[in-house]
Formats: sequence, C-alpha cells, structure tokens
Amino acid sequence: MPKRRVKVLDTTLRDGEQTPGVALAPEQKLEIARALDDLGVDVIEAGAAITSEGERRAIKLISKAGLDAEICSFARAVRSDVDAALECDVDSVHLVVPTSDLHLKYKLKKTRQEVQRMALDVARYALDHGLMVEFSAEDATRTEPAFLMKILSAAVDEGVQRVCVCDTVGILTPESSAKLFSDITKQLKVPVAAHCHDDFGMATANTLAAARSGAGEVHVTVNGLGERGGNAALEEVVLALSHLHGLRTGIRLNKLYQVSKLVERHTGVPVPPNKAVVGENAFAHEAGIHAHGVLAYPGTYEPVSPEVVGHHRRLVFGKHVGTHAIESELRRMGLKPTKMQVQKISDQVKHLGDRGKMVTDAELRAIVDAVMGRKFKEVVKLEELTVVSGNRVTPTSSVKVKFGDKEVVESGLGIGPVDAAMNAIKKVVEGMANIRLKEYHVDAISGGTDAVVSVVVKLTDGKRIVTARGTSGDIIMASVQAMLNGVNRLLWDRKLGGL
Repeated sequence: MPKRRVKVLDTTLRDGEQTPGVALAPEQKLEIARALDDLGVDVIEAGAAITSEGERRAIKLISKAGLDAEICSFARAVRSDVDAALECDVDSVHLVVPTSDLHLKYKLKKTRQEVQRMALDVARYALDHGLMVEFSAEDATRTEPAFLMKILSAAVDEGVQRVCVCDTVGILTPESSAKLFSDITKQLKVPVAAHCHDDFGMATANTLAAARSGAGEVHVTVNGLGERGGNAALEEVVLALSHLHGLRTGIRLNKLYQVSKLVERHTGVPVPPNKAVVGENAFAHEAGIHAHGVLAYPGTYEPVSPEVVGHHRRLVFGKHVGTHAIESELRRMGLKPTKMQVQKISDQVKHLGDRGKMVTDAELRAIVDAVMGRKFKEVVKLEELTVVSGNRVTPTSSVKVKFGDKEVVESGLGIGPVDAAMNAIKKVVEGMANIRLKEYHVDAISGGTDAVVSVVVKLTDGKRIVTARGTSGDIIMASVQAMLNGVNRLLWDRKLGGL
C-alpha cells in the first residue's frame, strides 16, 4: 500500500511573523519563501494582504517569483481583505472565521447566524473571483461541536476547496485531537487541515494525532515560531510523519536545517540549542557513554542520522567526556596519541568542566598542543583597536591586525560599540581568510564592579566550525579576542592539515 500523502501549509511568513518582536522586510520574506518552495512546502501563507502596503509588496514579490508552491494570503470574513489579496495575485485565501461563542460574544459581538452568513458571503465572493478558499474555524476547539460541523459543512456546500480546524489556544490533547479530526474527516468530503498552537507544549503531538486520524493537511512554522508559545514546528512534524507514522509529505528533509538557520537569521529569534531536529545540540554528544556508543554505531543514541535533516554530528567536550571521544577527536585531527596523553587531555578537559566552563574548540586545541608538545603559532595578531561612541555619535571602530608580514586595517559602524568593533574585525577576517561568524553570545559575566566578561563565538571557513572564547573586563576586547582566537585556531589547523 502506498503511503498516504499529507500536504504542508507553512505559515512562517504570517503566523510566524506574529511572534513578538519579529518583522520581516519584503526582500527577507521573498528569500524565505524561495527556501520554503525549495524545501517542498505545498502552500506558503505569505502574509495578510490587508495589513499594510509593505505586506502587499512582499506578497506580490512572492506571487510573481514563479514558485511551485500555492501562494496564499490570510483573510478575515471581510470583502476588503479578499480585495487586498486579489491585488497581490495570490492563488488562494486562508479565510479565518471565529466560531466559538467566546469569540462571537466578546470579539465580534455577533450571533452564530450572523457570523455564518457573513463568512459564506465572503467565501462565495472569493470563489467568484477565481481564488481557492481554505475556510478556517478560529478557536474551533472551544466551539460547540454541532455548530462547528454546521458552519464547516455549509462552507463545503458553498464550494470551498479545503477547511481547517484551528486549536487557537492549544487546548487539544493527542487523544482529543485524534477523536475530533476522525469525526470531522468522516463527515466532510474536502481535505481537512490542522492548525495547532503550542500553549501547552503539545502542538506537534496534536498535529500528528490529527494527521493520523485523517487530516489531509498540516499548518506549521519553521522553528515553531508564532504568537505566545508558537505553532507546531515544521521540522518536527514532517520528520515524525515520515519516520514514525508512515505518512508522506513533499518535504525534502535534508534541507530542514539550512531553512531553520535562514529563518533564525532573518527573524532574530535564536533556536534553542536543545530544539528537536534543528537545535545545535540535536546531534551533539558529551556524556562518555553516549559518545562511545555513537562512535561505535551512531544508531545507539541517534533516532535518525543528522544527514537526514541536513544537520551534523558533534562531540562536545566537558566534564562528562570519556576517553573514547577524546581519542576519536585527536585521530580526526590526524594525531596519534598515546593512552597516557589521551588520559592527560581528558583530565584537563574535565578540570575545566568542573569549574562550570564550556570547553571551546580553541581551548581543547590548546590543551592538546600542550600535552602533545605541539607549538602553536598565532597567525593573526591584534595591533590596535579604537572605538568611538557617545551621544549623537554613530559608534565607529578601527582595527589593525598583523597577518603574517602584512598589516591589515579596517573600520566598522554599528548600533553600539561592541557591534562596531565586531563589524570591523569581521571585515578583516572575511577579507583575509574567508572565515565567517556564525554565532556570538556572552557566555558568562561575573558580578561586581570588576566584572569579567566571557564571550563565545562560533566561526566557520566553510569546511570546519570552531568555537572560541575571549575573556576580559571589557566586553569589546573580549569579543575581539574571541574572534581572533577562533581565527587563529582555524588557520593553524588548516596549516597542519587537521580537521
């Protein structure tokens, strides 16, 4: 029997953009839409055309981009919303109609009959203008079941192509979701979609239960973005559908990680390290037992290979590390350590870990060099660093570094002195060694007026990724030190031919 196909509607550009603090420019929306199309999403909800002129510009750009996905605009049960969508040349509207008595009484101040009449009128208006219509019952899971079926059935009779049941405040459980979608899909002759929110942390589970029980479409966002607790996460839902439930989607799973990083970069919302599927720790192993098992056979502690979702496996070195992981990393670097050297390195790593410190790649390499008698040579040295900042002055930084026999000078502007310094140092680094900054964060700050700041960065040269730390009483200097420590490690490893 062939696997049943479940469609994916991605609402990152609409519901996801409603995440507090997130606002995407039209060009950013277009880049994300292209990535979603390449990922294999069936329907892209590009925004709500009625929102603003900028929103309409973004939706028009996406509509005219020649994407394979169906391009959809959110619309209320108001004709002007449909007119705005038509202006953007979309393929469909996601027509959202509140159906719970709570919403009718306090938000719309209308009766059930008035809302149904208004909703069907707008649905017919959209259909008559050549749009596909997905008819959504907002707050469906707090709607009286008989009225929910009545309005959805009436919409189907009106000619809408799909209907959607929205768990607007995330109150479903997997059991209640399974029953609800089983009941509805048995009675309606059009595909039924599940739109689940994560207020109780069950959006993914409820979406999977809906799909198993007959839902033909799932609504998701990249990284689980959305209002309040967010929406069902695209990466979690599609991976579980295919690997746990035997259901098929059109998603190219090996592109999930790169799409996640793109959305993270444009929205400015960091993906938690322990986020399922796409978090940096999703395939990271530190504990000695786990690392040993994964080195012997990855399936011991990985339900799927990281390559399946375009991610990478990583061994983390801290106080829980075992000697097997240390030895494996050294051999990966092209070294042939003795058992005594492996033990010494392990002891020093654990000592750092016991002090509550994350052991960065640069620190591990320094320990390895010391134990194995390798002479580390700093390739890039800081000569000068000047930062100017103040009232009514755009923060500006100038940096001079020595790179071999050459001196390199760059300047940078920023929203603050740290940003200006980092922009200057990034220009130096990218110009001389094609190394990019992937992540930056303040790892720890001690208390008191003599506080010491610890900055950790993650850098890549396209082939390798290293973490490095800078520590100083000055956050600007700590940031620059972290960058240069990482750069020096990448360049030194490259020279030695290590990974």
